[in-house]
Amino acid sequence: MTRLRLGLLLLGALALAALLSPWITAALGIDPEAQDLLARHAAPSPEHPLGTDDLGRDVLARLLSGARVSLAVGVAAALASTGIGLLAGVMAAWRGGWLDAAIMRLADGLLALPALPILVLLAAMDPGALGLPRGGAGTDIARIVVILALFGWMGVARLSRAAALTTLSRDHVRAARALGVTEGRLLWRHVVPSLTAPVAVAASLAVGGAILAESTLSFLGLGIQPPAASWGNMLANAQDLVLSAPGAAVWPGLCIALAVAGAMLVADGVRTRTGP
Repeated sequence: MTRLRLGLLLLGALALAALLSPWITAALGIDPEAQDLLARHAAPSPEHPLGTDDLGRDVLARLLSGARVSLAVGVAAALASTGIGLLAGVMAAWRGGWLDAAIMRLADGLLALPALPILVLLAAMDPGALGLPRGGAGTDIARIVVILALFGWMGVARLSRAAALTTLSRDHVRAARALGVTEGRLLWRHVVPSLTAPVAVAASLAVGGAILAESTLSFLGLGIQPPAASWGNMLANAQDLVLSAPGAAVWPGLCIALAVAGAMLVADGVRTRTGP
């Protein structure tokens, strides 16, 4: 099995489990939010296939519920940051001059900032300061996606700018311009197709990075807030239980590792197939 297929299989399995999680938990008769303090840290059983956490909640149900949140954040943040970076890079290469210089210096400045402290600082801000309503899992997801998108587009911008400049300097593009082809048609027919492969690789890498970033922020208590589940806050709740109830930490950590590994394998597989 190729790396691309293996990566797609891992991500597809996790995405399918996330999409079907309401039906899976209903079929098993478990509720991810139901607490049973008398069944705290229960071992795996037919009623709780992966055991329970410190509040007696079913770990499997929480994992499935957390998959919806963590994967949604990863995909949405990757798409948003890739879209911003692609637009910025193409505009910089197409227009050149002061616009190119301004976009690239902005990207260089943001890349020079320490990423994790900046993310922690912004995640700790009141959502109202970002123009978002307060409270709820949807607000937390939107807040994290906005933060990751605003500070994750720079690499895609530099990559797409370099690829666009290479394409625009080729003879067939110069000939098309000499024949009077409009700029919009030139970009759509020649520049954008040449960016497909590198942008696909960057987007795949961005999915893994966004999942890791969300997990880090949730682990620090600045991401998805309880009672909503995400793999990151499940790890945070289990950090004192590694020895007494290791399953509470192992399972969300394994899900994060599989999701990130799947994204990396997809990126590597796309790069291998589309590389020179």
